Amino acid sequence: MKIAIALGTRPEIIKMSPVIRELDKRRQDYFILHTGQHYSYNLDRVFFEQLELPQPKYNLEVGSGSHAEQTARILIRVENVLRAEHPDIILVEGDTNSVLASALAATKLHIRVGHVEAGLRSYDRNMPEEINRILTDHCSDYLFAPTNKAKTILLGEGVPENKIFVTGNTIVDAVYQNMRIARQNAKALETLHLTPKGYFLVTLHRQENVDNPTRFASILEGLDRVAVEFNLPVIYPIHPHSRKRMTEFGLSHKNLTLIEPTSFLDFLQLESNARLILTDSGGVQEEACILGVPCVTLRDNTERPETLEVGSNILAGALPDKIVQATALMLNRQNKWSNPFGDGKAAQRIAKIILEAS
Repeated sequence: MKIAIALGTRPEIIKMSPVIRELDKRRQDYFILHTGQHYSYNLDRVFFEQLELPQPKYNLEVGSGSHAEQTARILIRVENVLRAEHPDIILVEGDTNSVLASALAATKLHIRVGHVEAGLRSYDRNMPEEINRILTDHCSDYLFAPTNKAKTILLGEGVPENKIFVTGNTIVDAVYQNMRIARQNAKALETLHLTPKGYFLVTLHRQENVDNPTRFASILEGLDRVAVEFNLPVIYPIHPHSRKRMTEFGLSHKNLTLIEPTSFLDFLQLESNARLILTDSGGVQEEACILGVPCVTLRDNTERPETLEVGSNILAGALPDKIVQATALMLNRQNKWSNPFGDGKAAQRIAKIILEAS
């Protein structure tokens, strides 16, 4: 069986890393194609090296652009690769333009599609990711749902049950596997002169937050107030797009420590040692839950409702008062929740399912 693995962004690389390792372990025939959706190949080359993964066979270098432009470029270039390689199945992960375009290109060529992390819904159609994940689910042949809740959502949308497999989320595998590497190699705490549980960590990059000047300003004010109210440094590895928008909108901050984006290993170390995490990232909500770190989500909704249900996370939206209140609430919450995303063996299940179907 020949397997294609399509990746476009760093979160996809992280979440697919356990599947790649499992296929290596089983000595399977596979190749990686990297669309280059967000980052330069040179930056991501280091990322593959840090996670001890093989380099991609193909780099499509699609770069940025409008959603239509970017999706179209990925669609055309992935189709060319698939026509040359003739894989039996392509695996995609998540909800980016790379995921949708790769799945669509494969479907049109009658190549089977496996969607890792299927069935997530925020029910907010203003989010481009929501459209991507819905369309990808409905053109996939294997839907690897991370939880029973995700399976229920898919069944409710009419997806045949024999296409759905509850595997757990590969983020659990990735956190467990990559924490071992991070303990040996990560130096973020040392470099930033931070002490464990002595700081807050922020990620803020989603389009609906940082492309809206009023909303972005409101969140930054909330984060400034958090730093003062709880007298702890707030560390913000700022995404290039967020920094650009901050400059364009003339936004400022008083009490945040802005740093350059970190490697995943350094970020994992920052996450695991934070007193609390404030984020608009879906993956970070999961990682915080798995690591036992309280999380405040700077959004009005989430496609990870399991984190709300177990008590590891709370929605704060964008209003400063609500952000401060949510932070206080989570700081007083004991981190005794159970991890709802699986046992760290999702990649083993995914590999077994696709290989048995070959």
